Amino acid sequence: MCDIAVMSQDQAAASDFETRLVQALNHGGLLLLTSIGHRTGLLNAMAGQPPLTSQALAERAGLQERYVREWLGGMVAAEVVETAPATARYWLPDEHAELLTDQGAANLAVYAQFMPLLGSVEDDVVRCFHEGGGVPYSRYPRFQEVMASDSGQTVLPALFDAILPLAPGLTERLESGIRALDCACGRGLALMAMAERFPASRFVGYDLSAEAIDWARSRAAEAGLSNLTFEVRDLSDFDVSATPEAFELVTTFDGIHDQAQPRRLLKGIRRCLTADGVYLVQDIHASSHHHLDREHPLGAMLYAVSLSHCMTVSLAQGGEGLGTMWGRERALAYLEEAGFRDIRVHQLEHDIQNDYFVCRP
Repeated sequence: MCDIAVMSQDQAAASDFETRLVQALNHGGLLLLTSIGHRTGLLNAMAGQPPLTSQALAERAGLQERYVREWLGGMVAAEVVETAPATARYWLPDEHAELLTDQGAANLAVYAQFMPLLGSVEDDVVRCFHEGGGVPYSRYPRFQEVMASDSGQTVLPALFDAILPLAPGLTERLESGIRALDCACGRGLALMAMAERFPASRFVGYDLSAEAIDWARSRAAEAGLSNLTFEVRDLSDFDVSATPEAFELVTTFDGIHDQAQPRRLLKGIRRCLTADGVYLVQDIHASSHHHLDREHPLGAMLYAVSLSHCMTVSLAQGGEGLGTMWGRERALAYLEEAGFRDIRVHQLEHDIQNDYFVCRP
């Protein structure tokens, strides 16, 4: 009887796992369809609209009807789009549009883009499993664009009301006028927002990506932000190349874990910070221990992002390969090693993906 009971439990477990895998296959298809719907403008074209035929939707979005019709079929199968078979019309329910377009507080379709983007380098990553090394940054032509969209939802809406106030008195100092640096700034959206809000302060952004810096410079010039400069800079030697005590504020927004030399960067940040300065860090909320990430709501996805971008890009530069999921424990150890003594960790209600560290010398 005991063997039969054990066998029955094993069979049930196998059946449950099979169900999960089948669901994952469907969910993977949904993410690809959602990414396509976001990039082609189909989701936005359907938001708030009455039921449309595939032809009417294609004309509204300026797309080819046959492709639109097949996409609609997938979204109906995924129970995202509704249809009326008698009239062959389709609509996006308002409650779905709130989460998949800019109509709501957060557009989750932005994050669906990560899956096809990372899938495009699967062959490169498989090669690295066999040969070592990493996938160079040049293999991700859209990564800065997608990350800017991500930042636009996690950082920008909360920057002035929730993130900067984590450091008491920081907003008032920015209003009076201080020097601020953002390392690994990407397209610099956070810096532009701060430069506009705090004209008495001076802002600098460093990033390795020339494409991102060119984009940021162009936008800053269009906005007339004379208190903001951007520089293409490799930060792997920042521990020795950073100008001592040059800034009262340094920020990094999801910018440490994919660095070639994260320890050197953190030491450089400490070096360039004034004695009364503040280092404000946004980085991935995770544990440094795999078994503690089992309950992470985005754990599998973030490990996939790490394997297919953050870790491998670092290794491609001969770096540490820290990875997206380096975790709070390791982050605290690295910050202390860099010379920070007062470190406070926060989480914000709107952002389940990140921790926020307020660090002082």
